[in-house]
Amino acid sequence: MNTKEIRQLFPILHQEVNGHPLVYLDSAATSQKPVSVIEAIKHYYEFDNSNVHRGVHTLGSRATDAYEGAREKVAKFINAGSTEEVIFTRGTTTALNMVASGYARVICQEGDEIVITPMEHHSNLIPWQQVAKATGAVLKYIPLQEDGSILLQDVEDTITERTKIVSVTYVSNVLGVVNPVKAIAEIAHRHGAKMVVDGAQSTPHLKVDVQDLDCDFYALSGHKMCGPTGIGALYGKKTLLEHMEPIEFGGEMIDHVDLYDSTWKELPWKFEGGTPVIAGAVGLGAAIDFLESIGMDAIERHERQLTAYAVERLSEIEDLKIFGPLTDRAGLVTFNLGDVHPHDVATVLDTDGIAIRAGHHCCQPLMRWLQVSSTARASFYLYNTEEDVDRLVASLLKTKEYFGHAIG
Repeated sequence: MNTKEIRQLFPILHQEVNGHPLVYLDSAATSQKPVSVIEAIKHYYEFDNSNVHRGVHTLGSRATDAYEGAREKVAKFINAGSTEEVIFTRGTTTALNMVASGYARVICQEGDEIVITPMEHHSNLIPWQQVAKATGAVLKYIPLQEDGSILLQDVEDTITERTKIVSVTYVSNVLGVVNPVKAIAEIAHRHGAKMVVDGAQSTPHLKVDVQDLDCDFYALSGHKMCGPTGIGALYGKKTLLEHMEPIEFGGEMIDHVDLYDSTWKELPWKFEGGTPVIAGAVGLGAAIDFLESIGMDAIERHERQLTAYAVERLSEIEDLKIFGPLTDRAGLVTFNLGDVHPHDVATVLDTDGIAIRAGHHCCQPLMRWLQVSSTARASFYLYNTEEDVDRLVASLLKTKEYFGHAIG
C-alpha cells in the first residue's frame, strides 16, 4: 500500500496545527475520514434523505436500500452468517450493553460466573458489573502476565462449569495486546459459556471472521474504522438473537401492538427501535468499501511494521517506559516519560502539531494494575508514516529537555 497516496484521501490531514503540519496519532480514539465517506454522507443528505422501512415513495426506497445495503456490507466484512445477525447500534458501548442487559441478565443467576480481564475498556467492564449486581453472579478476572498478555492456561483455570459469559477485548486499547479470542471461545464453549468479543480496536486493523472465531457476540464501532461517529454494530448468532430481548422499545421494532401487549419484528429489526442513524450507516458502508479497496491484510501489515519502528525509536529515549509487550502488538504504543504527567506531555506535543491521547483511556483498573494513574498513547492507522514517528520522537526529546527536572 502507498501510504502517501492514501494520506491524500483524508482532507483533515492537510492542515497545520499551531504552525506545524498535523501529525494525527490518536486513531485508537477515533479515526479520520476519507473523502469517499464524507461524500457518501453528503450525497445521502442531498439526494436520498428520508426515513427507512416506512415510505413507499422513491426517496424512502432509496434510503432503505442504502441502509440495508450497508448492513450487507458489515455482514460480509466480518463474515456473519447473514444480515439477520447484524444489528446496527450507536457503537461498541451500546452493543455490549445490549448483550449484558438483553441476554446476560436473563440467563445469569446467583452463583453463576462472568469472566473478563483486567485490561477491559470500561464499556466491557461496567455492564458486567451491573449484571453481577442485578443477578448475584460472580465477576471473575483472567490474570495478566507481566507484559499484560494472557496465558491460555490461566483462561482454563478461570473458566468453570458455572461460567455463563466470557467477554474479552480482541485488541487492548492500552497494551496493544492481541488476545487469542478464538482459543478463548473454544474453552468457553467447552464449559457451556457464551463468548462475547469487544471488537472496537480489532475491526479497523485486522481481518475479522466471526464464524472462524466462533464468538457468540461481537461488537464494533464505525468511527474507529474510517466511518462516522454514532454508528456501530452488534453481531450475534441468530439462535441467540432470536431468544434475546430488546432493551429499547418504540416504533419500527414492533410486529403487532395491542392496548396491553405487543410482539416484535423479526431479526434484525426487533433491536432497532425508532429512526436509526441512516446517514451513519451509509457512511459506515462507504468506509468498509474504502478499507476493502486497500485490503485488511495490507493495513495490518503496515501497522505492525510502523508499530515495530515506533517501539524501536521510542526505546531510544532514556527514561521513557513503554507499557505492554514490545513485540507482536497492534498499532499503538502506550508510554510514560519519566515523572512528567501524560497531560503535560500531550500538551507540549500539541504545540508541535502532534495529536496523541493522554489519560486513563477508560481503563482505570488496568492503570492501577500498571501502577500508574494515566499514560500517554500514540496510535497509528493506515495514513501514518515513519516520518510521523520521527516527529513524535523529536517532540518527546524536546519535552524531555523542557521537563528535565522531572526526568529520572
